[in-house]
Amino acid sequence: MKRWLLAVIVCSLVASGCSRYKKVTESEETESSRKEVEESAVKVSAQPGKKPVKVRGIYISGYMAGSEGMEAILDKIKGTEINTVVIDVKNDDGRITFAMDGAPTVQEIGAEDRCIKDMDALMKELKSRGLYTIARVVAFRDPYLAEKKPEWGLKNQDGSLHRDNKGLPWVNPYRQEVWDYLVEVGTQASVAGFDEVQFDYIRFATDSSMNQVVFDEKDTRGRSKTDVITEFIEYAYKKLSAHDIYVSADVFGTIIGSNVDAQRVGQVYYDMAEHLDYICPMIYPSHYSDGNFNIDHPDTEPYNTVLAALELSKKELLENRKEGRKQAVVRPWLQDFTASYLDHYIPYGPKEVRAQIQAVYDAGYDEWILWSASNRYTWEGLLTKEEGEKEQKELERLRPSASASQAETSKAYESLEGKVAEEEPTSESSEDKKTNVRKKPNVVIVTTGGSRN
Repeated sequence: MKRWLLAVIVCSLVASGCSRYKKVTESEETESSRKEVEESAVKVSAQPGKKPVKVRGIYISGYMAGSEGMEAILDKIKGTEINTVVIDVKNDDGRITFAMDGAPTVQEIGAEDRCIKDMDALMKELKSRGLYTIARVVAFRDPYLAEKKPEWGLKNQDGSLHRDNKGLPWVNPYRQEVWDYLVEVGTQASVAGFDEVQFDYIRFATDSSMNQVVFDEKDTRGRSKTDVITEFIEYAYKKLSAHDIYVSADVFGTIIGSNVDAQRVGQVYYDMAEHLDYICPMIYPSHYSDGNFNIDHPDTEPYNTVLAALELSKKELLENRKEGRKQAVVRPWLQDFTASYLDHYIPYGPKEVRAQIQAVYDAGYDEWILWSASNRYTWEGLLTKEEGEKEQKELERLRPSASASQAETSKAYESLEGKVAEEEPTSESSEDKKTNVRKKPNVVIVTTGGSRN
C-alpha cells in the first residue's frame, strides 16, 4: 500500500511539464512547421534567479513576425492567457530571419533572409508586453545549408546529394560542423534577447528514400541514429546554457512508447529528456493513425487523444528515470488547425482547442503551445488573462494534495530557479556579455516535449 501511495506522489511530481501522428511519416504541416545533465546535478540557466515560465504559447512564423500582421497578433494576445511566442529564427528553408552579424558561418553562406527587419525593436515590443520569447531553430532539415555546404549533407551511394520525397536535401546529423552551426545560431538568438532556444526537426528524415542514403564510418564512428541525436542535444545544451538561455527540443509524439519509431527518427524520448530544460512532444490528434490508443479516429477525439499521449509520456519518463538525473519539463504542442486532408476529421474550433488544453492539465502537466502553420489561431478557445491566472491557482491548489508531495514539488521548482547547488564554471566568448554562472542543483522534476513534419 505504501509503495502504491509513493507511486501516486511521484506521478504528481512527474507531471510538472510539455508535443502528431500517423506512424512516423512526413505530414502536411511543417515541423514545429513545431538540460544538459551532469551525473549528479543540473544547470538550467547561466543567470542566477532566472525563473522558469509556465508557458501558454503560440507559434509565429518569421515572415509574420516581420510583417504588419504581427501587431494584429500581439493585440489579439493582449488580455488572453497567452504569455509566450515561438518565433522562427532559422526556418524550414534553412534561412535566418534577422541580421546575425556575429555568426561567421551564417555570413559565409549568406543564410540571412532578414524578413524581420528590426529584431531589436521587435524584441523590445515583446518584452514590453511581458511575453516570454522562444527562438525556433530548425535543425537537420536545412536545404539551404546542404546546398551551400554539400559536404555536410546526406549523400546517396553514388556520392550525390540526397533529396527527400519533396526534393529537399537534409544535412547530416553526424557532422560536427552542423552541430557547431546550430549552436552558432542558437547563441545569436540569445544575444538577440530570446529566453529560450527550441530545436525542431532534431531528427533524421523519415521518407522511404532514406534507404538510398549511405553514412561514412568516419562520421558515424559506430554510433546509431539515437546515439547521435542524444549526443547533439547534450552538446548543444552544454554550449547554449552558458549564454543565459533555456534549451528545448520538439519531438515526434509517436516515439513515446514506440521503439520502432524512435530508432527510425533517432529520438529516444527519455534519453533526450535528460539533456534539456524542456521537451516538447508534438501530439496533434491528426498525426495519430486510426486505432491509436484504441481510438477509432484520433483527430475526432482531441481530449482523449491528448490525454492518452501524455499519460504514456508520464509512464515512460517515470519508468526510465535514473537516480540522481533530472528530466526536462514536458511542454506539448497542441493542434489549432483542421486536418481536412484526413479521411476522418472534424473542424477544429474553440471547443477542440480547449479540450486539448484541459487534457494537458488533467494529465498533470502545466504547459502547452498551439501550432498553426498559417498563424490563424482560435482566440475564442482561450481564457482571459485573469481567468487563466485563476485557473492556474486552482491547479496549483489541487495538484500536490499530500504535504510531502508539496515539499518535493517546491524543491523541484527551486532547483529550476537555481537556488541550490554545485557550481560549474563556464567560459564565454569575448563578444558575449558576462553573466554569473548558475549553480547546478539536483532536480526532482520530470517533464518533456516534440517535432513537426
